[in-house]
Amino acid sequence: MTEVRRYLIGDKPFYRRAFCVALPIIIQNAVTNFVGLLDNLMIGRLGTEQMTGVSIANQLVFVYNLLIYGVVSGIGIFTTQFFGAGDEKGVRHTFRVKVIASGFTAIAAGLLFFFLDDPLLRLFFTEDGSGVDLELALRSGKEYLFVILAGLLPFALTQAYSGTLREGGESAVPMLAGLSAIAVNVGLNLVLIFGYLGAPALGVAGAAIATVASRFVEFLIVLVYTHAKKRRWGFAVGAYRRLFSVPGKLVKQLAIKSFPLVLNELLWSVGTSAVVRNYSTRGLSVVAALTITTTVVNVFNSVNFGIGASVSIVAGQALGANRLDDAQRDACRMIALATFSCLFVGGALAALAPAFPLIYNTEEAVQDLATSLLFVSAACMPIGAFMQASYFTIRSGGKTLVTFLFDSAFVLAVSFPVSYLLAARTALPIVWVYLFVTLLDLIKCVVGFILIKKRIWLHNIVSDQTAA
Repeated sequence: MTEVRRYLIGDKPFYRRAFCVALPIIIQNAVTNFVGLLDNLMIGRLGTEQMTGVSIANQLVFVYNLLIYGVVSGIGIFTTQFFGAGDEKGVRHTFRVKVIASGFTAIAAGLLFFFLDDPLLRLFFTEDGSGVDLELALRSGKEYLFVILAGLLPFALTQAYSGTLREGGESAVPMLAGLSAIAVNVGLNLVLIFGYLGAPALGVAGAAIATVASRFVEFLIVLVYTHAKKRRWGFAVGAYRRLFSVPGKLVKQLAIKSFPLVLNELLWSVGTSAVVRNYSTRGLSVVAALTITTTVVNVFNSVNFGIGASVSIVAGQALGANRLDDAQRDACRMIALATFSCLFVGGALAALAPAFPLIYNTEEAVQDLATSLLFVSAACMPIGAFMQASYFTIRSGGKTLVTFLFDSAFVLAVSFPVSYLLAARTALPIVWVYLFVTLLDLIKCVVGFILIKKRIWLHNIVSDQTAA
């Protein structure tokens, strides 16, 4: 029992260190997602069609965002361990690769969305006889997506900078940059969507312009801070003078370890969007209810994500310093913290679930469905917390092939076909379909528990790297 307590319950120094890393990430994500909720509400005031169209456009942006996250975080596994080993050159090399890879990804995604916007958006549209104007929703989605293209590159570069800062233990500055961007986004939304202060009422396009402006603000803040603090962040010194100068051995290892994670994020986001597409076969009213549900749940999931993401930093630095037992112990404590925290967060979501959908200017049937989906999400939140923290733990040791099977392969091989069969081939109410698909994550929880208990994730991946 004493051994179990040691691995599940930390001391004051542990929690102080954990919260120093996790709290800024939690705050940034909570505020970001809360602003996403406000954006959703403001666009929802324009009508169900506009809200649905923007939501579907954001499904495409969601795939892009996760792909960038996969690129940056895959390389970041090495960055974190280089920081733990005190290897400044290694950090600089991985930062260079992040900038190059994320920049090319942004350009490729922009071209794809520009030329294939119509067929991509139409994948999610199914008429359900509810009176929702399908063509108006499609036009709204295309209008929003066209403007948002301008924000793809600054978002990618922000993730390269912010990710590196976090991996070095600096979470506050990316948080402040995010909060500043959020303030810009909210202010411009009020002005541009509805035409306050004498500005034209641009509706959906105004929401997209506000988002793009906020992306540039966030990027400029992390850019200026990093290069102004070169004594602290030595990786920034000369980072662009020899941008393509990265040791071949390291590039090879980055490709081997990072590619499965990049592919995982891409396929997981595609698979998740495909699951949403399966739900959408029940009609646009279901899409609208899911939009409300996802937006609200994301706010509450900030605790889950913040603690989960912190596992990669806390455990990854221990791995880089070859403190394997400390890494195992700290990871288990972080997983326990995430799971128990989300018991309380889920309870709060359940208590507030009936209130959130009433804020939206949409049909009563959509509000009722969203309330039911929120209750399901609240009940399953601890499951998601354990699963996500386990995923980050396994990934921090460079076991990216394992995480590929754990994450995206599961979505494509299990979640997608089950959601398709239940949504498209049965008359089961959509709430029950949503519940059954969500409970599939219990399988991943069991697998994650076994892998972590067997300690197969413990691996220092930078000990044999030459960062010259």
